[in-house]
Amino acid sequence: MLKNESNIDLVWLNDLPVGEDVENRGNGHHSEENVQETVRKGNIESAVRSILVNVGEDPERQGLQGTPDRIARMYDEVLGGYSMDLEKLVNGALFDVAYDEMIVVKDIEFYSMCEHHMLPFFGRAHVAYIPSDKVIGLSKIPRIVEMFARRLQVQERMTRQIADTIDEILNPQGVAVVIEGNHMCSMMRGVKKQEASMVTSAMLGCFKQSDKTRNEFLSHLRGSI
Repeated sequence: MLKNESNIDLVWLNDLPVGEDVENRGNGHHSEENVQETVRKGNIESAVRSILVNVGEDPERQGLQGTPDRIARMYDEVLGGYSMDLEKLVNGALFDVAYDEMIVVKDIEFYSMCEHHMLPFFGRAHVAYIPSDKVIGLSKIPRIVEMFARRLQVQERMTRQIADTIDEILNPQGVAVVIEGNHMCSMMRGVKKQEASMVTSAMLGCFKQSDKTRNEFLSHLRGSI
């Protein structure tokens, strides 16, 4: 175990038993992935304990004793997008359909974490595309939004990542993404504006080239943003 400059205890793989001791530790076989997960979780817990001490709290008091573990497990959920695999997420749900009109999936709720202050931002995403020869399963678009939302993010980049990913998967005539977000980093700190929201958009292909196509998409969002 090592101490870094912040006096946080860091556990490295070399600090854990190796060989059969690792594999047989506990009640069953632990793969290398399991060991890395244990190390990662332990490092997060140590970091949280250090934060608690340095903000003037006692990590051993009753209400905080389980907090490092809870936060480590929370990060697995709210930052789970890093471990999502796009190919597995789509799972072959691409279908040949003779359809060349606009498809819109709107009001997709999302929750993300601002990479600047690690505070939440949340809102709704609206996604449209015009197929060339394939459509994607309806549930896959919200899952793609989720994959990029559950990371440390900025809204501008997330908007473009969603659009670029759908464009890459489908090679459609065009893709459009509009996201409206409320950012806790500007609501509970800093400027402290409770009603301000941020709208970002990414237009690709015919949505960028054609005012008529873009306006048709935006007309579907009236009342949503």
